[in-house]
Formats: sequence, C-alpha cells, structure tokens
Amino acid sequence: MDAESNLSDEALMERYRDGDAGSFDVIYGGHKGGLFRYMLRQCGNRGVAEELFQEVWMNLIRARGNYTVQAKFSTYLYRLAHNRMIDHYRSQAGGVPVSFDDDDGAALESIAGHRGDDPAVAADGLQQAGRLLELVQALPEAQREAFLLQQESDMSVEEIAQATGVNRETAKSRLRYALTKLRQGME
Repeated sequence: MDAESNLSDEALMERYRDGDAGSFDVIYGGHKGGLFRYMLRQCGNRGVAEELFQEVWMNLIRARGNYTVQAKFSTYLYRLAHNRMIDHYRSQAGGVPVSFDDDDGAALESIAGHRGDDPAVAADGLQQAGRLLELVQALPEAQREAFLLQQESDMSVEEIAQATGVNRETAKSRLRYALTKLRQGME
C-alpha cells in the first residue's frame, strides 16, 4: 500500500480502473474530507451532503471502466460532484438553500481552532469563522462553487473551469467576485 500512496491520483485511478481495488482506498482516503466539505458547504444540509457525497463516489465506481486521464483526477472528481449537485438543485422546488442547519455548529469550532487559552480570543475566532461561513453560504451558487473548489481542493482557475464546464475567464470572474464579496463582508 505504501507504493500506492506514492503514485499520482491519476495513476491510482488507472490502476483501480484495471482492477486494483486497493487503489480506490488510497484515492478515497485522500479526497473524502475535501469532497465532503465541498458538498456540505454547497448544499448546507449535512444529511443531503452525506447522500450526495455517497452518490458521487458510487458514480465514480460505476464510471471507472471508462476512465481516461484528461485532466487532474481532482478535476474529474469535482466535475462528478458538480454534476451531481446540479442534478440535486434541479430536483429541488425551493432551489438552493441559503443557510446552514444548526447541526453544522461543530464545523465552526474546528475552523476557528485554538489560538491560546484566552476565552475572548477563542470567542472572536468562532465569531469570525461563523461570519465567514455565513458569507460563503450567501454567495451566489456559481461564485460559492468556484470559491469552494479553490479552497477545498486547491484547484487552479483552469481546473475550476474544467470541473464546472465554463471557460477560464468565467471561472476567474466568479472566483474574483466571490473573494471580493467575502473580503467586504469580513471588514
């Protein structure tokens, strides 16, 4: 398994496509956290995010026989996630959710982290983290998606464009507008 962990995600996915189930474990372990956070922050509901998260992985498993390297694996994975999220939004009568559920409070604590033993500093960190999450959730869907793809999977503008099916300039504009709105909201 150590040799597998040194392979690129693309090589691991090719090995998985060719029948090496252990390669899937390595891929899943490396991407499950970022993908779940992306899904959760996109839809704002833990239960729905868990369901969509599982469906993305099931789609990957079903499509493995047709996998060919055309971009970074993370771009491919987040393209699957993007498509699943779009399908989810289309099926919802109420459209995109605009607030987080109360049960997502644990995420705020983990984002703020510990910056010392001073309760005032900790409270300020939680307040800032909460404000940032509110601002991210309030972004228009396309801007939020571009921001989360950059932050959760460290994608470049080109990779965001590929994952979301838009041109580079559109992806760049979405990301720029998102960052501007977030900076203004945090001031």
